[in-house]
Amino acid sequence: MAGGSAIRGSRVGAGPMGESERGEAAPRVWVSYWCSNGHEVRPSFAKEPDIVVPETWDCPRCGLPSGQDQENPPLAPRNEPYKTHLAYVKERRSEKDGEALLDEALAALRERRGG
Repeated sequence: MAGGSAIRGSRVGAGPMGESERGEAAPRVWVSYWCSNGHEVRPSFAKEPDIVVPETWDCPRCGLPSGQDQENPPLAPRNEPYKTHLAYVKERRSEKDGEALLDEALAALRERRGG
């Protein structure tokens, strides 16, 4: 164990940081957002005329989108399930088209094999 009188987690010149050293904080406005699970999040924004407060905010507890209307929070996004290549092919082709393509491919294969 290293000896010495150093205080852990500090460095030379480090001192208490207060508003006297940092300057005054900008005026802030707190906006409440609610998600569909009822969680409330209150981020703060600078109170300046050119700052636009977003309509939605991601909930830090559940990740769902939150809105400023507590009675009507935004709905959770709908996640599409993973589709296989075959599922996409079935969306584009009918059963009849699939059978015609299969027959054509089998005929070409039989012709190459000579039987």
